[in-house]
Amino acid sequence: MLNAARPMAFVSKSEVRGWPLIGWLAAKTDTVFLRRGSRGHAKIVNAEIDALLTAGKDVAIFPEGTTTDGTHLLGFHGALLQPAVETGRPIQPVALTYETPDGQRSLAPAYVGETSLIECFGAILACQEIVARLRPTPALSTAEKNRRELAHAARGAIALKLGLPLASNPPETADDPQAERQSDAHPIDSLNPAPATPA
Repeated sequence: MLNAARPMAFVSKSEVRGWPLIGWLAAKTDTVFLRRGSRGHAKIVNAEIDALLTAGKDVAIFPEGTTTDGTHLLGFHGALLQPAVETGRPIQPVALTYETPDGQRSLAPAYVGETSLIECFGAILACQEIVARLRPTPALSTAEKNRRELAHAARGAIALKLGLPLASNPPETADDPQAERQSDAHPIDSLNPAPATPA
């Protein structure tokens, strides 16, 4: 969906590389595979993202670090935004929703909980029609901002675009050292479209 709108590389959990067909396709499209829970590997991944951004490519990250059914936002991890800060590339938050033809939110594509990939595909195929909508928000300048501030701003922009509350599952904050450790140790997937680093 995102790649159809604008060519970009993606950051994905390393397990995807082993998925039939999908893993092969991902490896052929500049996907950066992240081994979650490894601080050392996160540094390697950030170096790969940095190289892609320096080469003028866009990188998509999914800062919640996991999938949801789209009815709420989880906290955004900022670790994978560091390369954008270091290269001075802006961050383009993009909200992605799936809807029925009459504009109602569709939960069919929700790959969450105990749902298997096969079950998810089955739910999608069972629908007569699903409308995917990309809603970009204003790009965020990375000048004089740290990754945590940018993660907070990106989450707020996406929540506003989707009409979702920010009260539940707040993003990590600078005065929460536990959140900082979790973010650095588990910098899961994230989102980065547009001529910048999307969030």
